[in-house]
Amino acid sequence: MAKTALLLLVCVILASAARAFVATSSPLAHSSQAASLRSLPLQKATRTASSSSSLAMADGPEIEVVSQPDKDFLEKKGVFGWGTWGCPASKFPWMYDSTESCYLLAGKVTVTPDDGRKPATFGKGDFVTFPAGMSCTWDVSEAVEKHFVFY
Repeated sequence: MAKTALLLLVCVILASAARAFVATSSPLAHSSQAASLRSLPLQKATRTASSSSSLAMADGPEIEVVSQPDKDFLEKKGVFGWGTWGCPASKFPWMYDSTESCYLLAGKVTVTPDDGRKPATFGKGDFVTFPAGMSCTWDVSEAVEKHFVFY
């Protein structure tokens, strides 16, 4: 029982440290999402009924990747009228307050959800949708440029 309590405490400390990192030193530190992330309450880790040492897995939607969609697909979505964003190779935590769709113009990324959902790796020419409510880690192995929209 003491090991479980210690594990939960470590999870809370790591979540707090991740929030502080986004708030001060990530490429997103001055964005409106970073500001909203700083104000979120810490979520408590929960245990599964089947194992006293494993954390509960989320059963929310997965990250969706459409590999190399054609121009017609992108035009129907209105991608080329969306905002743009970019960052250098880096690794940082992120939390999606709302759903985001994006189209990568450059780069390579692996996004790993914090709750056990499947990681997604994608790159230049891919169309990706991230579900609202998902906390994750972005591991940018090649500098990213993308069109994006939140909804």
